[in-house]
Amino acid sequence: MKKIIFSVLLLFSINLPAQKGIIEGYIKDGETSSPLPGASILVTTERKGENTDQFGKFRIADIIPGNYELVATHIGYKTEIILVEIKENLVSTVLVNMKKANLDLEEIKLEGRKDNLLNTLNHIDIMLRPVNTSQDVLRIVPGLFIAQHAGGGKAEQIFLRGYDIDHGTDIQITVDDMPVNMVSHTHGQGYADLHFLIPETVEKVNFDKGPYFSNKGNQATAGFVEFQTKAFIKNNTIKLETGRFNTQRAVVLVKLFNKEKTGNRKQIYLASEYSRSDSYFESSQDFHRFNLMGKYNVILSKQTQLTITASSFDSKWNASGQIPERAVKNKSIGRFGAIDNSEGGYTGRTNFNMLISKQWKNDWKSNSRFYYSRYHFKLFSNFTFFLNDPVKGDQIKQKEKRNIYGYSTRLSKSWLPGNKNTISEMGWGFRLDDINDIELSKSVKRLQLETLQTGNVNEINMFLFWNQQVDLTDRFTINGGIRIDAFQFKYQNLLLQENNIQQQHRNILSPKLNFVYSLSAKVKIYFNNGIGFHSNDTRVILNNQANDILPKVLGSDLGLMLKPASNFIIKTAIWQMFSQQEFVYVGDEGIIEPGGKTKRTGLDLSLRYQFSKWLFGDFDLNLTKARATDNAKGENYVPLAAALTSIGGITAKSKNGFNGSFRYRFITDRPANEFNTIRAKGYIIADIQLSYSNSNFEFSLSAENIFNSKWREAQFETNSRLQYESEPVSEIHFTPGSPMFLKAAFTLKF
Repeated sequence: MKKIIFSVLLLFSINLPAQKGIIEGYIKDGETSSPLPGASILVTTERKGENTDQFGKFRIADIIPGNYELVATHIGYKTEIILVEIKENLVSTVLVNMKKANLDLEEIKLEGRKDNLLNTLNHIDIMLRPVNTSQDVLRIVPGLFIAQHAGGGKAEQIFLRGYDIDHGTDIQITVDDMPVNMVSHTHGQGYADLHFLIPETVEKVNFDKGPYFSNKGNQATAGFVEFQTKAFIKNNTIKLETGRFNTQRAVVLVKLFNKEKTGNRKQIYLASEYSRSDSYFESSQDFHRFNLMGKYNVILSKQTQLTITASSFDSKWNASGQIPERAVKNKSIGRFGAIDNSEGGYTGRTNFNMLISKQWKNDWKSNSRFYYSRYHFKLFSNFTFFLNDPVKGDQIKQKEKRNIYGYSTRLSKSWLPGNKNTISEMGWGFRLDDINDIELSKSVKRLQLETLQTGNVNEINMFLFWNQQVDLTDRFTINGGIRIDAFQFKYQNLLLQENNIQQQHRNILSPKLNFVYSLSAKVKIYFNNGIGFHSNDTRVILNNQANDILPKVLGSDLGLMLKPASNFIIKTAIWQMFSQQEFVYVGDEGIIEPGGKTKRTGLDLSLRYQFSKWLFGDFDLNLTKARATDNAKGENYVPLAAALTSIGGITAKSKNGFNGSFRYRFITDRPANEFNTIRAKGYIIADIQLSYSNSNFEFSLSAENIFNSKWREAQFETNSRLQYESEPVSEIHFTPGSPMFLKAAFTLKF
């Protein structure tokens, strides 16, 4: 009996699970001693991975005791391998200092638990693609196209996933988590003027597509783009640029205060930018813009970080506007001419942004942010020429002044319930837009004639969200979330004497459910699902009493992320989106246009390939079918929705400092109206850039539209009348794209 009992106890002890251990630590930039968020950590033999948080911290639990290799990778840094011993019921701590290195796709890993190949792609792209303006950075998003059609000072028109997003209606854009979009803007809902962002200060860009993320709310329909500016700068720099059409630009980045100490890192840096250009139109654009930005960043300890950013910009410009196709054909104006050359405007924005990040003793992490913006805008446009007023013309003036106040808090914590890696995240906050003297007026030669609309808008958005991520196995992750947005809309019509205030409240619930499954270390499948809502102007809300004033948008993505070879990365997805209604407030006319129900389906494909240590290739292809579901076949096209777009290029980055790139962008012909009887012409444009850099300076030459193609940057079907015409004509009106543009730049580092 004793032998039997001893044998059973021995067998039981053999099958008892070993007491497991934990690895945690911090990863830093070896040169600046600043944290490296987003670095990938992998315990090789266990296939357990993690990514660092904003403090550069990681934690990997549930590891069988033993000796392991810990592999740390980050795009643009040399891979580090650390030997670590795991002991029972103990936490093993490591500190990793990573050194910068040339981009190498072979070192990019997909095993990190929170790793998203989409973000991996944009880290690669921002290192490879030349950027001329802040708006150009938007082109990093595969399938996103922009168009400027009213001078360089106005926000660009955006196209993505079959949406004519106008100037930002259906895409959420932020800089350091501060919203760029302007709700209930005088020119168009979601107006996103990114020109206050200095491109040289951008450190990384995160993006994704679809309404699948609970921490993203208003405007995040087709997707979102997050810009993060540099926490610290390594060198002081002065950059000078000059180009065709009397174009000049100067940028300065300088450290005002810099302190590096173990566990404590402080820096204040200042960035400024001045740019001007006459542009390529017959009438000088006379564009001027000045930017100023200051950033204070202090890491008080491994647990607390304070960031304060202040910026301001002002801009003024003239514009030739959109011109009718018939006027160019009959040679009454040239291709770069104008019908009304007094268009243009003035705008400016001042921002204050403060963030406190903290790691609490109970392992909760918090990010608390407060921001404030002061904004002004004045724009003169003429789209219909002499349609409504055959004598004085149809020029309009749009203007507004606004204050934006915002606050948000985000909490997150990693758990191990039932030995399952789990991340809980919650957040709440508000945004208040106080808009004064929002106006639409009739004008001539920028002189106001008659006020058509004027009023004050007060819009409040309060929100609360919860997100839960659970690793059910080492291969299968589920992510679910829910978001509540509460809106209060108020409009005071200053043209009315009585009953001039309208107001309304609306709430909307937006659930999300996403899955990721790893077939192997080189193949991941994801399935994203979510409900969002179509953003609307306050004046749309108050003039529509139906229940669909915040119509829902339902979307799904089924995607594949894989690395078939060490130097080859692929991402592809099929997707669909349904919109219940797409109301549009047409600021140019002060009217509301219902768009009806729509369905969009598509295919996205992104390839990144490294031919050698110094030569890289990238290719993006996007197919889309967009239709209005309430209309009959043949009358159901979504205007300006492109069926096919593609961008790509070849980039050379040598060790001796010589770099070069050849890039193209292509968009096919697309319907300009619901009947597809008028079509906007597509184009293909190619650019090239050459540069040489070392530790002290950089010199570059670039050429845009190297084949000098005659292309149309922005196109619309518009009903207009010229002064000599007796009847109006509906046809394509367009803004011509730039002819070949040459530019040289010199950067001094010290």
